[in-house]
Amino acid sequence: MDIRYLQSFVTVADSGSFAQAARQLDLTSTAVAARVKALEQTLGLSLIQRAGRSVRPTDAGLRILERSRALLRDARDLATLVDDTAPYGELRLGVFVSAMTSVLPPVLKRFYDLYPSLSVFVTPGSSVELCRQVGAGELDAAVVVQPQFSLAKTCRWQSLMEEILVVVAPAAMAGRDPLELLRTQPFIRYDRSVLGGQLADRYLRDQGISPHQRLEIDSLLGVAALVDQGLGVALLPDWSSLWSTRYELARIPLPGRAPVRRVGLVWQERGPRAQLAEAFLREAQTVFPTALALDGD
Repeated sequence: MDIRYLQSFVTVADSGSFAQAARQLDLTSTAVAARVKALEQTLGLSLIQRAGRSVRPTDAGLRILERSRALLRDARDLATLVDDTAPYGELRLGVFVSAMTSVLPPVLKRFYDLYPSLSVFVTPGSSVELCRQVGAGELDAAVVVQPQFSLAKTCRWQSLMEEILVVVAPAAMAGRDPLELLRTQPFIRYDRSVLGGQLADRYLRDQGISPHQRLEIDSLLGVAALVDQGLGVALLPDWSSLWSTRYELARIPLPGRAPVRRVGLVWQERGPRAQLAEAFLREAQTVFPTALALDGD
């Protein structure tokens, strides 16, 4: 079986489109379709079916999809064995969205100084989904917000940084009382499906504040842009990238003990690239040396 046929099948299944898969693989749609057809003939199974304007795996395709992904990962690992400068294979790393610009770049810079020929596959996603993928062995490690549930027994967690919740307001409101702003100003809410938004929602309820919500959005930079336009105030993790933008914002600390969002690394403790994941962790701890270290299950 040609491994390229499996790659084409997985890419089509993941993208839901022969055209999109062709763009990702730098092939024509006809070539991708021919590879999938050849795989179907080899296996004697129908793997892809049309669903309106898109395509999706058949029941048989779904049954072999995860195993196909695993075979592709194994093939990538085998390819690295002939390269003495990359003895660990490909590191499969997940990163939650806001950490793609704040955590990942400086850590990868140090990491590649140590392993210049290393191959790293990075996938973005929500912290909950990334933790699931690490637990299932689909990823070796992931930079995530501290999970609020028990991890798989094969996984470890280590905190890297703490982000205290602060009121983010237009620059002209600097120095004003944060609770008064939350009570009186239009409120731009950080999505409650993510932990930062849940922490903010819990804090508001504990303070007896029912804000005048204008909208809810799952993007820290999106919230910042709206605040910059004077559309309201927000209650957000004190994320470093907020203050390196062109937006004119005020950071207003909450009184007393503010809620904290912790960001860290979860990894497969007994996985084939556990040593590499722990090396990534050490470089991250060097970049963020003041983080509170918390071990998890």
